[in-house]
Amino acid sequence: MRPEKNLVINEIKARVDKTPYVLLTDYTGMQVPQFNELRNRLSAAKAEFRVVKNTLLRRALQGSNLPDLETYLHGQSAVILGDSDVSAAAKVLKNFTAEFKKPQLKVGILDRAVLDVAQITALADLPSKEVLQAKLLGLLMAPASTLVRLINTPASQIAQVLKAYVDNGVPVTPAKPAAEPVKAKSEVAEAAPVARAAAAAEPAAAKPEVAEAAPVAKPDVAVEPVAAATPATEASTETK
Repeated sequence: MRPEKNLVINEIKARVDKTPYVLLTDYTGMQVPQFNELRNRLSAAKAEFRVVKNTLLRRALQGSNLPDLETYLHGQSAVILGDSDVSAAAKVLKNFTAEFKKPQLKVGILDRAVLDVAQITALADLPSKEVLQAKLLGLLMAPASTLVRLINTPASQIAQVLKAYVDNGVPVTPAKPAAEPVKAKSEVAEAAPVARAAAAAEPAAAKPEVAEAAPVAKPDVAVEPVAAATPATEASTETK
């Protein structure tokens, strides 16, 4: 094999070893403007579109210990290689193919696993890596926020929240017990004047009972009867 071919094989092998995925396509019928347009779109997704001969690609894949793609190495082949997000590259390829009917997807490799066309199309329908990371972060943060709500929940309503988790797996924010304290205050406020009126009326009703129950005081010293005047006394009085 000529040295230049070995150089190409080693270059492809080094690139394949670094990329997490490889998408193999058939570019038959594509024109130069379409090549440039697809390369520009894939560049925005941090991927590249590269034409390579089947014999060179076969040797590069064998040297990288990747799955055997011998069945798909026919016709005019081009590979899509990327740095991180396979769903973004698959989405670009799906939209481009829907618009231009080219290139045709053959097979893919993701983390050393072979993917068929249906599986790659499913990856294209996934949200972007950034969106998935944001959703994952939200799921990780949800238990912490739920715990805070549970701590602040009155004890009488914790059973409701736990039952909602068991039944539906969705937390239910308990209703605030705002009406009950207001009602209790109004009842106390209404009962207070009645209690004061009863307290004020009770001593007045008790006074007559004390007065009636008290015995009439009797004099302790007996009064001696006044003696009747005698005739001698009356005469002595007249002589004076």
